[in-house]
Amino acid sequence: MVRLGHMGDVALTTGVLEHWRRTRNMRFVFVTRESFAPILHGHPAVEQVWTVDEQALGSTRAWLRECSILARQFGHLPLLDLHGSLRSRILGMRWPGTVRRYPKLGLQRRIFSRTGARRFQSMLEHTNVPQRYAMALERDHTPADALLPQITLFPEEQEQARSTLTPLRTDGPLVALHPYATHPSKQWPEAHWRSLTELLEQAEIDWIVVGRSKTSLFPESPNDLTNRTNLRTTCALLAEANAMVTNDSGPMHLASGVGTPVVALFGPTAKAWGFYPAGTRDMVLERDMDCRPCSLHGAEACANGLACLSGISAKQAMRAVQTVLDNR
Repeated sequence: MVRLGHMGDVALTTGVLEHWRRTRNMRFVFVTRESFAPILHGHPAVEQVWTVDEQALGSTRAWLRECSILARQFGHLPLLDLHGSLRSRILGMRWPGTVRRYPKLGLQRRIFSRTGARRFQSMLEHTNVPQRYAMALERDHTPADALLPQITLFPEEQEQARSTLTPLRTDGPLVALHPYATHPSKQWPEAHWRSLTELLEQAEIDWIVVGRSKTSLFPESPNDLTNRTNLRTTCALLAEANAMVTNDSGPMHLASGVGTPVVALFGPTAKAWGFYPAGTRDMVLERDMDCRPCSLHGAEACANGLACLSGISAKQAMRAVQTVLDNR
Protein backbone atom coordinates (compact mmCIF):
# COMPACT_ATOMS: atom_id res chain seq x y z
CA MET A 1 0.00 0.00 0.00
CA VAL A 2 1.25 3.47 -0.82
CA ARG A 3 0.03 6.71 0.76
CA LEU A 4 2.77 9.32 0.98
CA GLY A 5 0.90 12.10 2.81
CA HIS A 6 -0.49 14.27 4.29
CA MET A 7 -0.59 13.19 7.94
CA GLY A 8 -4.38 13.17 8.09
CA ASP A 9 -4.60 11.15 4.89
CA VAL A 10 -2.32 8.49 6.32
CA ALA A 11 -4.36 8.42 9.54
CA LEU A 12 -7.53 7.90 7.51
CA THR A 13 -6.10 4.73 5.93
CA THR A 14 -5.72 3.03 9.31
CA GLY A 15 -9.40 2.14 9.74
CA VAL A 16 -9.49 0.73 6.21
CA LEU A 17 -6.44 -1.41 6.99
CA GLU A 18 -8.10 -2.76 10.11
CA HIS A 19 -11.32 -3.44 8.19
CA TRP A 20 -9.44 -5.47 5.58
CA ARG A 21 -7.54 -7.32 8.31
CA ARG A 22 -10.80 -8.32 9.99
CA THR A 23 -12.80 -9.15 6.86
CA ARG A 24 -10.07 -10.43 4.50
CA ASN A 25 -7.27 -11.47 6.85
CA MET A 26 -4.91 -9.16 4.97
CA ARG A 27 -1.57 -7.72 6.10
CA PHE A 28 0.32 -4.87 4.50
CA VAL A 29 3.66 -3.34 3.71
CA PHE A 30 2.90 0.38 3.96
CA VAL A 31 4.93 2.90 1.93
CA THR A 32 4.81 6.43 3.31
CA ARG A 33 6.91 9.44 4.23
CA GLU A 34 9.28 8.93 7.12
CA SER A 35 7.59 11.63 9.19
CA PHE A 36 4.21 9.83 9.09
CA ALA A 37 5.44 6.32 9.86
CA PRO A 38 4.78 6.64 13.64
CA ILE A 39 1.03 6.66 12.94
CA LEU A 40 1.35 3.04 11.83
CA HIS A 41 3.49 1.71 14.67
CA GLY A 42 1.83 -1.28 16.31
CA HIS A 43 -1.05 -1.42 13.85
CA PRO A 44 -2.22 -5.05 13.69
CA ALA A 45 -2.61 -4.98 9.90
CA VAL A 46 0.84 -3.50 9.15
CA GLU A 47 3.70 -5.99 8.94
CA GLN A 48 6.24 -3.47 7.71
CA VAL A 49 6.51 0.27 7.13
CA TRP A 50 8.75 1.30 4.24
CA THR A 51 9.71 4.92 4.78
CA VAL A 52 10.54 7.27 1.95
CA ASP A 53 12.83 10.15 2.88
CA GLU A 54 12.48 13.62 1.44
CA GLN A 55 15.57 13.18 -0.73
CA ALA A 56 13.86 10.35 -2.63
CA LEU A 57 10.90 12.68 -3.26
CA GLY A 58 13.07 15.60 -4.28
CA SER A 59 13.47 14.81 -7.97
CA THR A 60 12.04 12.60 -10.68
CA ARG A 61 15.31 10.71 -11.00
CA ALA A 62 15.49 10.01 -7.26
CA TRP A 63 11.89 8.83 -7.22
CA LEU A 64 12.45 6.53 -10.19
CA ARG A 65 15.33 4.92 -8.28
CA GLU A 66 13.06 4.48 -5.25
CA CYS A 67 10.37 2.93 -7.45
CA SER A 68 12.87 0.43 -8.85
CA ILE A 69 13.92 -0.58 -5.34
CA LEU A 70 10.31 -1.01 -4.22
CA ALA A 71 9.38 -3.00 -7.33
CA ARG A 72 12.32 -5.38 -6.86
CA GLN A 73 11.63 -5.79 -3.14
CA PHE A 74 7.85 -6.13 -3.16
CA GLY A 75 6.75 -6.50 -6.79
CA HIS A 76 5.47 -10.03 -6.12
CA LEU A 77 2.69 -8.44 -4.03
CA PRO A 78 -0.34 -6.52 -5.32
CA LEU A 79 0.02 -2.73 -5.01
CA LEU A 80 -2.78 -0.65 -3.53
CA ASP A 81 -2.37 2.99 -4.56
CA LEU A 82 -4.29 5.06 -2.02
CA HIS A 83 -2.56 8.26 -3.05
CA GLY A 84 -3.42 8.76 -6.69
CA SER A 85 -0.63 11.27 -7.29
CA LEU A 86 1.81 11.46 -10.18
CA ARG A 87 4.46 9.82 -7.97
CA SER A 88 2.26 6.89 -7.02
CA ARG A 89 1.19 6.42 -10.64
CA ILE A 90 4.84 6.29 -11.71
CA LEU A 91 5.32 3.59 -9.09
CA GLY A 92 2.32 1.72 -10.50
CA MET A 93 3.74 1.91 -14.03
CA ARG A 94 6.92 0.19 -12.85
CA TRP A 95 5.10 -2.39 -10.73
CA PRO A 96 5.34 -5.98 -12.04
CA GLY A 97 2.25 -7.17 -10.15
CA THR A 98 -1.39 -6.12 -9.90
CA VAL A 99 -2.15 -2.45 -9.16
CA ARG A 100 -5.43 -1.33 -7.63
CA ARG A 101 -6.53 2.29 -7.11
CA TYR A 102 -9.39 4.07 -5.41
CA PRO A 103 -11.86 6.58 -6.88
CA LYS A 104 -10.26 9.88 -5.88
CA LEU A 105 -13.09 11.97 -7.45
CA GLY A 106 -10.64 14.79 -8.10
CA LEU A 107 -12.49 16.06 -11.17
CA GLN A 108 -15.83 16.06 -9.34
CA ARG A 109 -14.29 17.96 -6.44
CA ARG A 110 -12.88 20.61 -8.71
CA ILE A 111 -16.13 21.04 -10.61
CA PHE A 112 -18.09 21.40 -7.38
CA SER A 113 -15.49 23.81 -5.98
CA ARG A 114 -15.86 26.06 -9.03
CA THR A 115 -19.59 25.76 -9.68
CA GLY A 116 -21.26 24.74 -6.42
CA ALA A 117 -23.47 22.40 -8.47
CA ARG A 118 -25.74 20.36 -6.17
CA ARG A 119 -25.41 17.32 -8.39
CA PHE A 120 -21.70 17.08 -7.69
CA GLN A 121 -22.15 17.96 -4.03
CA SER A 122 -24.55 15.04 -3.59
CA MET A 123 -22.20 12.73 -5.47
CA LEU A 124 -19.26 13.70 -3.25
CA GLU A 125 -21.13 13.60 0.04
CA HIS A 126 -22.29 10.06 -0.65
CA THR A 127 -18.92 8.73 0.56
CA ASN A 128 -16.11 9.99 2.75
CA VAL A 129 -12.40 9.47 2.07
CA PRO A 130 -12.02 6.16 3.98
CA GLN A 131 -15.03 4.77 2.11
CA ARG A 132 -13.38 5.80 -1.15
CA TYR A 133 -10.14 4.15 -0.03
CA ALA A 134 -12.05 0.93 0.67
CA MET A 135 -13.42 0.96 -2.87
CA ALA A 136 -9.95 0.01 -4.10
CA LEU A 137 -11.06 -3.52 -3.15
CA GLU A 138 -14.76 -3.31 -2.26
CA ARG A 139 -17.52 -3.19 -4.85
CA ASP A 140 -20.15 -1.85 -2.43
CA HIS A 141 -19.80 1.09 -0.06
CA THR A 142 -18.52 0.06 3.36
CA PRO A 143 -20.34 1.85 6.22
CA ALA A 144 -18.33 4.85 7.43
CA ASP A 145 -18.42 3.74 11.06
CA ALA A 146 -16.66 0.49 10.07
CA LEU A 147 -13.68 2.48 8.77
CA LEU A 148 -12.93 4.89 11.62
CA PRO A 149 -9.18 5.50 12.11
CA GLN A 150 -7.37 3.01 14.34
CA ILE A 151 -4.12 4.09 16.01
CA THR A 152 -2.49 1.63 18.40
CA LEU A 153 -0.81 3.00 21.53
CA PHE A 154 1.67 1.17 23.72
CA PRO A 155 1.21 1.02 27.52
CA GLU A 156 4.39 2.99 28.17
CA GLU A 157 3.16 5.79 25.90
CA GLN A 158 -0.14 5.96 27.75
CA GLU A 159 1.63 6.02 31.11
CA GLN A 160 3.93 8.82 29.96
CA ALA A 161 0.93 10.86 28.79
CA ARG A 162 -0.76 10.46 32.18
CA SER A 163 2.45 11.55 33.89
CA THR A 164 2.68 14.65 31.67
CA LEU A 165 -0.92 15.58 32.42
CA THR A 166 -0.90 14.99 36.17
CA PRO A 167 0.33 18.48 37.17
CA LEU A 168 -2.15 20.06 34.73
CA ARG A 169 -5.26 18.18 35.87
CA THR A 170 -7.96 18.83 38.44
CA ASP A 171 -10.95 16.57 38.97
CA GLY A 172 -12.74 17.86 35.88
CA PRO A 173 -12.88 16.44 32.36
CA LEU A 174 -10.09 17.22 29.93
CA VAL A 175 -10.47 18.92 26.55
CA ALA A 176 -7.60 19.04 24.04
CA LEU A 177 -7.39 22.08 21.77
CA HIS A 178 -5.70 22.17 18.37
CA PRO A 179 -5.79 25.78 17.15
CA TYR A 180 -3.43 25.30 14.19
CA ALA A 181 -3.77 24.28 10.54
CA THR A 182 -1.50 24.01 7.52
CA HIS A 183 -3.28 26.95 5.90
CA PRO A 184 -4.14 30.08 7.95
CA SER A 185 -7.56 30.33 6.29
CA LYS A 186 -8.61 27.15 8.11
CA GLN A 187 -7.76 28.56 11.56
CA TRP A 188 -10.48 29.70 13.93
CA PRO A 189 -9.53 33.21 15.17
CA GLU A 190 -7.08 33.40 18.06
CA ALA A 191 -9.45 35.56 20.12
CA HIS A 192 -12.10 32.85 19.87
CA TRP A 193 -9.68 30.25 21.22
CA ARG A 194 -8.84 32.51 24.16
CA SER A 195 -12.53 33.04 24.87
CA LEU A 196 -13.12 29.29 24.73
CA THR A 197 -10.41 28.59 27.32
CA GLU A 198 -12.04 31.13 29.63
CA LEU A 199 -15.39 29.39 29.23
CA LEU A 200 -13.77 26.02 29.88
CA GLU A 201 -12.17 27.29 33.07
CA GLN A 202 -15.45 28.80 34.25
CA ALA A 203 -17.04 25.37 33.77
CA GLU A 204 -14.15 23.71 35.66
CA ILE A 205 -13.05 21.80 32.57
CA ASP A 206 -9.31 21.19 32.15
CA TRP A 207 -7.69 22.00 28.82
CA ILE A 208 -4.41 21.55 26.99
CA VAL A 209 -3.13 22.76 23.63
CA VAL A 210 -1.43 20.29 21.29
CA GLY A 211 0.13 20.58 17.85
CA ARG A 212 2.99 22.27 16.08
CA SER A 213 3.28 25.92 15.10
CA LYS A 214 5.88 28.63 14.61
CA THR A 215 4.29 30.45 17.54
CA SER A 216 2.27 28.95 20.38
CA LEU A 217 -1.11 30.38 21.27
CA PHE A 218 -0.66 30.45 25.05
CA PRO A 219 3.10 30.67 25.69
CA GLU A 220 2.43 31.92 29.21
CA SER A 221 0.45 28.82 30.19
CA PRO A 222 1.81 25.39 31.25
CA ASN A 223 -1.28 23.94 29.55
CA ASP A 224 0.14 24.90 26.15
CA LEU A 225 2.11 21.89 24.93
CA THR A 226 2.66 23.31 21.43
CA ASN A 227 5.86 21.91 19.86
CA ARG A 228 6.58 19.92 23.04
CA THR A 229 5.33 16.55 21.83
CA ASN A 230 6.09 14.24 18.93
CA LEU A 231 3.41 12.51 16.89
CA ARG A 232 3.10 9.44 19.13
CA THR A 233 3.06 11.51 22.32
CA THR A 234 0.37 13.72 20.85
CA CYS A 235 -1.77 10.67 20.13
CA ALA A 236 -1.29 9.43 23.69
CA LEU A 237 -2.31 12.81 25.11
CA LEU A 238 -5.38 12.89 22.88
CA ALA A 239 -6.34 9.43 24.13
CA GLU A 240 -6.45 10.83 27.68
CA ALA A 241 -8.75 13.70 26.67
CA ASN A 242 -12.52 13.47 26.91
CA ALA A 243 -12.96 15.63 23.81
CA MET A 244 -10.98 17.67 21.30
CA VAL A 245 -11.76 21.02 19.68
CA THR A 246 -9.88 21.42 16.42
CA ASN A 247 -9.67 23.10 13.08
CA ASP A 248 -9.97 20.95 9.95
CA SER A 249 -6.51 19.39 10.29
CA GLY A 250 -4.55 16.17 10.60
CA PRO A 251 -4.76 15.96 14.42
CA MET A 252 -8.54 15.83 14.06
CA HIS A 253 -8.07 12.35 12.58
CA LEU A 254 -5.46 11.41 15.17
CA ALA A 255 -8.06 12.05 17.88
CA SER A 256 -10.53 9.84 16.05
CA GLY A 257 -7.86 7.16 15.80
CA VAL A 258 -7.53 6.96 19.59
CA GLY A 259 -11.28 7.11 20.21
CA THR A 260 -11.55 10.73 21.36
CA PRO A 261 -14.64 12.58 20.04
CA VAL A 262 -14.02 15.88 18.27
CA VAL A 263 -15.71 19.23 17.87
CA ALA A 264 -14.44 20.25 14.43
CA LEU A 265 -14.51 23.82 13.10
CA PHE A 266 -14.96 23.93 9.33
CA GLY A 267 -14.67 27.10 7.26
CA PRO A 268 -13.39 27.16 3.66
CA THR A 269 -13.53 23.35 3.33
CA ALA A 270 -16.64 21.20 3.42
CA LYS A 271 -18.16 17.74 3.87
CA ALA A 272 -18.02 17.06 0.14
CA TRP A 273 -14.22 16.73 0.28
CA GLY A 274 -14.68 13.65 2.46
CA PHE A 275 -12.67 14.60 5.53
CA TYR A 276 -15.47 15.16 8.05
CA PRO A 277 -15.07 13.21 11.29
CA ALA A 278 -17.41 10.21 11.20
CA GLY A 279 -17.64 9.12 14.84
CA THR A 280 -21.08 8.91 16.43
CA ARG A 281 -20.14 11.51 19.08
CA ASP A 282 -18.26 13.86 16.75
CA MET A 283 -19.71 17.31 16.02
CA VAL A 284 -18.98 19.73 13.17
CA LEU A 285 -19.54 23.47 13.54
CA GLU A 286 -19.89 25.40 10.30
CA ARG A 287 -21.88 28.22 8.70
CA ASP A 288 -24.19 27.88 5.73
CA MET A 289 -22.74 30.49 3.35
CA ASP A 290 -22.98 30.86 -0.41
CA CYS A 291 -19.19 31.19 -0.68
CA ARG A 292 -18.55 27.84 1.04
CA PRO A 293 -16.64 25.79 0.15
CA CYS A 294 -14.17 28.15 -1.48
CA SER A 295 -11.23 25.77 -2.00
CA LEU A 296 -10.14 22.15 -1.83
CA HIS A 297 -7.59 22.59 0.95
CA GLY A 298 -8.22 26.06 2.36
CA ALA A 299 -5.14 27.53 0.70
CA GLU A 300 -6.84 30.47 -1.05
CA ALA A 301 -7.09 33.96 0.42
CA CYS A 302 -10.51 35.09 1.66
CA ALA A 303 -12.18 38.33 0.56
CA ASN A 304 -14.80 38.10 3.31
CA GLY A 305 -12.59 38.24 6.37
CA LEU A 306 -12.96 34.51 7.05
CA ALA A 307 -16.54 35.09 8.14
CA CYS A 308 -17.15 31.35 7.78
CA LEU A 309 -14.96 30.78 10.83
CA SER A 310 -15.11 34.06 12.73
CA GLY A 311 -18.90 33.73 12.70
CA ILE A 312 -18.67 30.58 14.85
CA SER A 313 -18.63 31.89 18.41
CA ALA A 314 -16.77 30.55 21.42
CA LYS A 315 -20.14 30.03 23.10
CA GLN A 316 -21.23 27.78 20.23
CA ALA A 317 -18.06 25.76 20.57
CA MET A 318 -18.55 25.53 24.32
CA ARG A 319 -22.09 24.25 23.90
CA ALA A 320 -20.81 21.59 21.51
CA VAL A 321 -18.13 20.57 24.02
CA GLN A 322 -20.75 20.26 26.74
CA THR A 323 -22.90 18.10 24.46
CA VAL A 324 -19.98 15.78 23.74
CA LEU A 325 -19.07 15.54 27.42
CA ASP A 326 -22.67 14.93 28.45
CA ASN A 327 -22.82 11.98 26.04
CA ARG A 328 -19.83 10.19 27.55
